[in-house]
Amino acid sequence: MMTKVAMITGGAQGIGAEIARHLSKNGFDIAIGDLPQQKEKAQAVITEVASAGQKAVFIPVDVTDQAGVAKAVDEAADQLGGFDVMVNNAGVAKVDKFEDIKPNDLEFSFKINVFGVIYGTQAAAKKFKELGVAGKIINASSIAGMRAFPVWATYSATKAAVISLTQAAANEFAPDHITVNAYAPGVVGTTGMWDAIDKKMSEINGKPLGQNKKDFIGTIPLGRTVEPNDIANIVQFLASPAADFITGQAYAVDGGGLL
Repeated sequence: MMTKVAMITGGAQGIGAEIARHLSKNGFDIAIGDLPQQKEKAQAVITEVASAGQKAVFIPVDVTDQAGVAKAVDEAADQLGGFDVMVNNAGVAKVDKFEDIKPNDLEFSFKINVFGVIYGTQAAAKKFKELGVAGKIINASSIAGMRAFPVWATYSATKAAVISLTQAAANEFAPDHITVNAYAPGVVGTTGMWDAIDKKMSEINGKPLGQNKKDFIGTIPLGRTVEPNDIANIVQFLASPAADFITGQAYAVDGGGLL
């Protein structure tokens, strides 16, 4: 059986690195696409992928650069001898009160979270068609893209856009047997994002630091925040043959938080 190849943007750390580990254990060779300064972190992930018996390469890329993303996909396919899955995972979260949102905040967030997904989808679809591969594109959305959150207006808007783009691309690329889906995590407990949210919410509602986080976790039916492993599990499924007949979907991974 031929080894499959997956590229993961923002793959050097956090959720992206966990996705790389999961996919490598399922027989994928991995292209880690990330900013040049993340090379050292990427190297640690490459070592882990190698211990799973798979190949991995680091490909420097800025997802806001359309030509650069196309070049990175070409390099991934050339270096690993194929291209089957694109995980548009790179993203940023800006926390701001609505009245404090500035033009550069909007530009920064939309360029990475929205433009980056578009460029990654374009480059992957072009490569799949070129290779005659029924490829899979998997995009990073968020439960904030399904229901907007306070102090998260910009982030929520970008992640809602990802869901729309996923649906549109799924429709357009279906004749080529290319599927396009998204994962929509709740708040990940192991990142610093919650501390920033908690601080801003505290400024707005006057609750002591830590209380807003505690209150939010209290609304999650399964009783905890999301772990990178939870997200990597859904990506692993969407990258597998078990998901061949699924396209245009966005899966909430949030312990029932949106219920």
